[in-house]
Amino acid sequence: MAAVLGTGRNRSLPSLVPASLRRFGGAMQHPAASSARPGSPEHGAGAAAGPGAGGAGGAGGWLGALRFDNLALRSLPVEHSEDSAPRAVPGACFCRVLPTPLRNPRLVAMSLPALALLGLEAAELEEREEAEAALYFSGNRLLPGSEPAAHCYCGHQFGSFAGQLGDGAAMYLGEVLGPRGGRWEMQLKGAGLTPFSRQADGRKVLRSSIREFLCSEAMFHLGIPTTRAGTCVTSDSEVVRDIFYDGNPKKEKCTVVLRIASTFLRFGSFEIFKPTDEYTGRKGPSVNRNDIRIQMLDYVIGTFYPEIQEAYSDNNIQRNAAFFKEITKRTARLVAEWQCVGFCHGVLNTDNMSIVGLTIDYGPFGFMDRYDPEHICNGSDNTGRYAYNKQPEICKWNLGKLAEALVPELPLEISELILEEEYDAEFEKHYLQKMRKKLGLTRLELEEDNKLVSELLETMHLTGGDFTNIFYLLSSFSVDFDPSRLEDFLEKLASQCASMEELKVAFKPQMDPRQLSMMLMLAQSNPQLFALIGTKANINKELERIEQFTKLQQLTAADLLSRNKRHWTEWLEKYNKTFFLAWLAVILFSYGSENFSKLPDLPAGRVRLQKEIEGISDVDAWNTDRVKVMNSNNPKYILRNYIAQNAIEAAENGDFSEVRNVLKLLENPFQETESSTEVKGDMEEEEATAAAAACAQATRSRLPYCSKPPLWASELCVT
Repeated sequence: MAAVLGTGRNRSLPSLVPASLRRFGGAMQHPAASSARPGSPEHGAGAAAGPGAGGAGGAGGWLGALRFDNLALRSLPVEHSEDSAPRAVPGACFCRVLPTPLRNPRLVAMSLPALALLGLEAAELEEREEAEAALYFSGNRLLPGSEPAAHCYCGHQFGSFAGQLGDGAAMYLGEVLGPRGGRWEMQLKGAGLTPFSRQADGRKVLRSSIREFLCSEAMFHLGIPTTRAGTCVTSDSEVVRDIFYDGNPKKEKCTVVLRIASTFLRFGSFEIFKPTDEYTGRKGPSVNRNDIRIQMLDYVIGTFYPEIQEAYSDNNIQRNAAFFKEITKRTARLVAEWQCVGFCHGVLNTDNMSIVGLTIDYGPFGFMDRYDPEHICNGSDNTGRYAYNKQPEICKWNLGKLAEALVPELPLEISELILEEEYDAEFEKHYLQKMRKKLGLTRLELEEDNKLVSELLETMHLTGGDFTNIFYLLSSFSVDFDPSRLEDFLEKLASQCASMEELKVAFKPQMDPRQLSMMLMLAQSNPQLFALIGTKANINKELERIEQFTKLQQLTAADLLSRNKRHWTEWLEKYNKTFFLAWLAVILFSYGSENFSKLPDLPAGRVRLQKEIEGISDVDAWNTDRVKVMNSNNPKYILRNYIAQNAIEAAENGDFSEVRNVLKLLENPFQETESSTEVKGDMEEEEATAAAAACAQATRSRLPYCSKPPLWASELCVT
């Protein structure tokens, strides 16, 4: 599976829309055939016909209440040519574009919580509203007040400056004023060609669109800053994709996601001014246009950081420094949140970093299953640049590139000092605060907690523990130190550790022994040539795989279970010491503070416990609070790759119900929302009524959503 993934003057929409578009039912509509671009998959096939005047598609329909106020296009330079041919776009932040119609657009799923931001609230939608959403959010018809445009930006991709990039498959529709005072940019991803499409076709396909749609909403409900996804609309239009880049292309259905955010501006938005890069020879399209950089800073700070604009309105250097400090801290907190749920972005280029601190651009992302600090979710990240454990340092590196892009409006010596003073401290502070909550350490912050967290992660690594499920299990850990219950708990933990089969798949050597031998000799004899065809890190990783795989051959399943239990017992003793003593202290304190002296002689622990029990006299209330905090910080459900894959395969066969089921599940990630008995019953019913092959597929898709991945999931490749 792959997820391949002007001026500030405002003009009204009618004067910008070519004659090939006409008014129909109070909205802009593409004619049936002539609006499709020649050479596109839709050419001559006709756009979907919509309801006429007075129908759902009119200005009085479900979407008619949207109030557009397109501030970005009034505030930043816009190139007014509507030519979608790939080209450089100098001197502008946006260029005018038009969506390319799709054949027979239809709704895959919609997120009502996301659409509510725009004022589109409904408990349940009728068929007419779904059809209207498919028509407008596919790009087949334009909403009154929308002004489609593509944003120009550059970026450092995998560490190298790539020059002009821009919205190659995404289109700004406009900004809607929400009912609660928010301003929300609407964007269609996959709506067709723009000047930034380069050699591509401006389209996205069903599998990558479902992944982005589901993960955008999953991250929001996990409490992580993110762009949102309102709808996912597919069609009968097709494009050809070589999913694994292996010479086996296939046709896939064009699909569009409605994305929603306060803004989709990014670090790379400020890199359009970059002069020729000394390594790649590329440059931004707007070199020497510092006037536009000033416009962008005025717009970004005034719109999204108004408190900073107000505090430093008479000193631009101080204002810009305060802005850079704030985006530095937001980014540090964001990546700390990622680390605490095991989220890997996959493509942390500067053009995929939000200027307001949101998770943006979901491509080859992945939630880590078996804990591996060097986990790489992107199958095309051959060097591991964006591995899980490298995300914090990469985000800091990207902030350094943003700092360079703000010169001369913010001198580099000022921004570099801010970055060094703020980023690491903010990341470590937020990360440890979050981890304390995940472990139920709610009443005290000690430096030694960092060691407890590190030892937990090391135990997960040694045992191949499932990152999400181990944390979720810890909230049910008994603090009364009952040995029999401890054994039961160890069994549960062991069930979430990697099996012998999973470990053999994970550590299976990937290089032919003769190739490895040749690479080792080359590294010794000709380091320069070796550097061109391989990396020392890759060779070391392969040697580690061989060592681990060899050890596994000599290990029995019983040995593995015993070893895992031993590792977890050792960590639980450290973890339980804190809670057992706290629990005991609460009991003694409830009978009189003089009883506190009866605690075991652990000076450091007693200092902590004295603070831990301050104001507490109710043992049950203390434990209830601990469990509540843990349960609200340790999700039961995340968007695992196998869950997304099951939904994708069903949708590719015309069944969108699994996408919608998973969406509902992810809207309540911390709650019990599925019944294992119901799942089992459904499976038994299907096995009694379906053919053997169908039963096998049903069993695969009916695996409880909270389960660690089945063995087949290890074969999934996201690129």
